[in-house]
Amino acid sequence: MKTKFFVVLAVLAALTMAGCAASGEEMGRPPFEEEVVGGTGSDTDGAPEDDDNHETDGGAEEEVEEEPEEEPQPEPVAAAKYVSLLSDGVNIRKGAGTGYTVLGAAEKDTRYAYLGEVDGWYKIGYKNTTAYISKKYAQLKDMAVSSNKKVESVISEGAKLLGTKYVYGATRYHDGNGNKLKAFTISAFDCSSLMQYMFYMGADGHLLGVTTRNQVLQGKTVAKSDLQRGDLMFFTNASRYNKTGVERIGHVALYLGDNMILHTASDYAKIEEISATRWKYYVQSQRMI
Repeated sequence: MKTKFFVVLAVLAALTMAGCAASGEEMGRPPFEEEVVGGTGSDTDGAPEDDDNHETDGGAEEEVEEEPEEEPQPEPVAAAKYVSLLSDGVNIRKGAGTGYTVLGAAEKDTRYAYLGEVDGWYKIGYKNTTAYISKKYAQLKDMAVSSNKKVESVISEGAKLLGTKYVYGATRYHDGNGNKLKAFTISAFDCSSLMQYMFYMGADGHLLGVTTRNQVLQGKTVAKSDLQRGDLMFFTNASRYNKTGVERIGHVALYLGDNMILHTASDYAKIEEISATRWKYYVQSQRMI
């Protein structure tokens, strides 16, 4: 009996010693309550980041905030480039250099269609050919283009002829019905013959009458406040100012926008700003295409 009793006591003592060693307190290990940096517990410090399906402490799925949609950006407005003169009497030359023949002279603030650049010179359309103006005396200007391709084609035809001399009563390209006139020459226009030629060549044979007083009766009348690129503007003049009806009409020009017109009057075809004096003679506008 004594032997069994001592055996039991020895077993109990061994079990007690094993329990103390397992607790770690004797080995200098931290107690189980102490935070372990870098552990994988549920505390936020040191916890791995979740994906979009992050859960709150309550277990409910957190609402994912959607990114706001980007507002649509307006499409850039297409623009046509023009060479605008900074001074009067600027030489227009046959080539890109001072050694080339002078074809004419440009006025301050008049514009020419920009066709490119060569060695410090702007390439332009002039008298139905190409010519050059030094960049020292000009700058580029943008003008918004029309969404109507025919309008831009009509303007392009007119831009080729800038600098062409004005001749009152110049022979028309056609008789108003599309029949070509033999005496026509591309080297001389008055205001209405220029418009007639531009529209025929640029708008698939669109027919305009032979005078401003014929043309003002064509197309759709538009208000001054509704003027658009490509509309024809009709004016009176000093000799017709007191007449009535279509007899008041004495001049026509094509509106380009930004208070600019393409026309010919008394000297040569040009693009220029509508002066205050010319506005006083304004009568009405017609949209042809």
